Amino acid sequence: MIPILASSTGNEAWLAGAAWVAVSYLLGAIPFGLCAGLIFKGVDIREKGSGNIGATNAIRILGKPIGLSVFVLDFLKGFGPVMLALELDAPLVPESVDRYLLAIGCGAASMVGHIFPVYLKFHGGKGVAALSGAILALRWDAALIAFAVFFIVRKVTRYVAVSSMALSIAFPLAVLALHHDKAFEEYLWLTVGGAMAAVLVIVRHRSNISRLLKREEDKVGDDEPEKVR
Repeated sequence: MIPILASSTGNEAWLAGAAWVAVSYLLGAIPFGLCAGLIFKGVDIREKGSGNIGATNAIRILGKPIGLSVFVLDFLKGFGPVMLALELDAPLVPESVDRYLLAIGCGAASMVGHIFPVYLKFHGGKGVAALSGAILALRWDAALIAFAVFFIVRKVTRYVAVSSMALSIAFPLAVLALHHDKAFEEYLWLTVGGAMAAVLVIVRHRSNISRLLKREEDKVGDDEPEKVR
């Protein structure tokens, strides 16, 4: 059993925690990339480019202004629920709830919602933007290291997929490096959750890995698919 509310007691704590996790999933499942394409360009981005509903494909198909807006919204999917779980007072979050474990659960639920959205028959994005928002809210210092790794790898390789996988791997390692004296106590579930998120991100990038091995993956700056006008 994953102890999302391990230190909590009573039905009130369990119900409150379950409600927050469920809401986080439903928010994470909102397909902003798909909505943006339909609203602003009249296209289904699942039928264009890589077919992904995330920000990278949105930028390529819809252009940078709309695509970057999609990234921000997907980022907030992870950041918002975690911050609310950490900061809201009773009765919205009972005092008996372990705030940090609840926040981890909300961040995980948001990422899972983005990857497996109930609104799209569980076919969603790759979860990197939502993960980025969640880890920044959960442990900002380790998150900044992970973001730095992303930009360095992106600069060197020019592959967004490789950079995204590197970010996901770097976060739990950064938690261990920065807080090794606490990682197996205070940050145990953050480290474990971060490692599980990294595995999920890598699995979601399996098609990119296949293209990388075949040297068919697009690099940043390569000729992009024609944008919808």
